[in-house]
Amino acid sequence: MIVSASYRTDIPAFYASWLLRRLEAGWCRVANPYGGAAYEVSLRPEAVDGFVLWTRNLRPLLPALDAVRRVAPFTVQFTATGYPRALESSVIGSAEAVAQLGELRRRFGPRVAVWRYDPIVFTGELDAAAHLAGFAALARRLAGSVDEVVLSVMHPYRKTRRNLDRAARRHGIAWRDPPAAEKRDLVERLAAIALDNRIAPTLCSQPELQATGLGEASCIDAARLADVAQRPIAAPAGGNRPGCRCARSRDIGAYDTCPHGCVYCYAVAERDRAVANFTGHDPAAAMLRGEVGSAQR
Repeated sequence: MIVSASYRTDIPAFYASWLLRRLEAGWCRVANPYGGAAYEVSLRPEAVDGFVLWTRNLRPLLPALDAVRRVAPFTVQFTATGYPRALESSVIGSAEAVAQLGELRRRFGPRVAVWRYDPIVFTGELDAAAHLAGFAALARRLAGSVDEVVLSVMHPYRKTRRNLDRAARRHGIAWRDPPAAEKRDLVERLAAIALDNRIAPTLCSQPELQATGLGEASCIDAARLADVAQRPIAAPAGGNRPGCRCARSRDIGAYDTCPHGCVYCYAVAERDRAVANFTGHDPAAAMLRGEVGSAQR
């Protein structure tokens, strides 16, 4: 089993203590996001083939990554976009993101980290020219630290649309969902920049935008985990939406718990709710959200 931690929230940034306690305990409980009963996930070494850590700030977990590796090998999906603060109010700056990815490369090798430039958001301030300039600056600084960058264009899910509309009213952010041809043109140009910096560009779950120079992303990547572990890891395909090429995994996060404040986020309905859930979080609980004080079986 591959454990995803987590595309529902940023566990390394905000819940590192909880994760380390659950690794020590050897199990955690996960709320079913679609209703139904919560379920238990084993975190014992004999049950876990690898971890995929999703984050925008690995710093709180960086000192303890050896403890994660003692359970199973890991890879990191690290999002760094450098967007304006109106879109990402609490995200670390690009310099710190570059430094963290460089540290990962030095400590754990060239295959451990993948850079994510996603979602690509179109606003009045963030047009194609702004994306090309910002992406190129990041690519130059990350050359040699990562070997892949995952691209995707924002999908206006209901939560995303509601949050962006709210930001438009409060902060005057004029967002738009361009036609496919415009999106495809931009990702193709971003792919060319990545290749110029010896970073392989891949596209996440958007086959309709596939363009020259782009591979298909596998964010839960059993082959990359196998390279890191230096042993075979066999995992069946198990993508969670059409076009997804990920290996099957179990995600141990919870929606509405990430207080980063990215207004385009699909995993947070309201930031105030996410902040309240983070503030009320019990690091000793068996479940990231919803079972305060439930660490005992």
